Amino acid sequence: MNEQPLVSVVIATYNMGQYLPLAIDSVLNQTWTNLEVVVVDDGSEDDTREQMKKYGGDPRVRYIPTENKGQPQAKNRGLQEAKGDFIAFCDADDLWQPHKLEVQIPCFDNEDVGVVYSEVSYIDQHGEPVDKETPYERYSGVVTDKLVIKNFVPFGTAVIRRSCMEEDGAFDEDLPMGIDWDLWLRYSMNWQFQYVPDKTYTYRIWPGQMSKNYRGRYKNAFLILNKFLETHPNALPKAVQANAWADMYVSRGMSLATAEKLFFQPLKDVLTGLRYNFFFLPGWKALLKLLLGRARV
Repeated sequence: MNEQPLVSVVIATYNMGQYLPLAIDSVLNQTWTNLEVVVVDDGSEDDTREQMKKYGGDPRVRYIPTENKGQPQAKNRGLQEAKGDFIAFCDADDLWQPHKLEVQIPCFDNEDVGVVYSEVSYIDQHGEPVDKETPYERYSGVVTDKLVIKNFVPFGTAVIRRSCMEEDGAFDEDLPMGIDWDLWLRYSMNWQFQYVPDKTYTYRIWPGQMSKNYRGRYKNAFLILNKFLETHPNALPKAVQANAWADMYVSRGMSLATAEKLFFQPLKDVLTGLRYNFFFLPGWKALLKLLLGRARV
C-alpha cells in the first residue's frame, strides 16, 4: 500500500472518564497518521463530557454522546459513524502501542484477510505492568474450527476490513456480553484471520470490570455457540462441534470450581462435557482435579 488508507477507531465508553483520555491519546500517537477516533459515550454519568472537551479542536476525534443502551448498541453506533476502509477498536480503559496500525494494516494486502489481530500486554488500574501468560494459542488463516472452541482473538487488538461489516453484519445487540466472539465466528465463515505476534495492545485489569463476570460470560457463550451451530449446521464436522460443547461445559465447570469453591455443579458440567466427547482429554484432567480437590484450593 503506497498511500495510507483511513482507519476508523471505535471507542465505546461508559463512565470511563478517568481512563478515556489515555486511550484516545494512545490512538492519536500512532505512527500511522491517517486515522479517525469515534468516541461513543453510552450515557456516562461521570466527567466524560468534560474530559472530551480537550479534543474539541482535533478534527481526528468525533464525540457522540448517546443514551445508555449498552455496549453492543454503542459499538454499532461507532461502526455506523466510521468512515474508514478499515475499522479498529480500543476499549476506553485500555491502550494502544504506537506501532499498532503500522504492523497490522499491511497484512490486508492479502485480500482474503478480513481480520488482523495481535498479542496483548497487561497493566493494573494504576498503569503498572502485570505479568500474565497468554491464555490461548493463536491461529491464522481459516480458523472457524479453532475459533468455535476458544475465542483466541483479543477484542481490542483486532482490525477489520470494512467489507466484513458490510457483508457479514455488525454486533448482535441481543447479546449483552461475548459480542466479539459472535462477530468473529460470523466473519470466520467468509474471511481469513491473520495473527501478528507483536504486543500492540495493553489491557488494563482493574476491580469491577465486566470481564470478571464469568457466570454472565458463560451464559452468553452458550447462547452464541448454539446460535452459530444452528445457523451453520454443516459448517463444521460433528466431531469439532462435539469438542466445542465439551470444552464449553468443562470450562464453565472449572471456572465455578475455582471461583466459588463448588463441587457438584462443576462435576455435573464436566461429566456433561465428557458425554459430548468421551475422549476429551481436558475433561478427564478436570475430573481428576475435582475429585482430588485441587480445583477448589
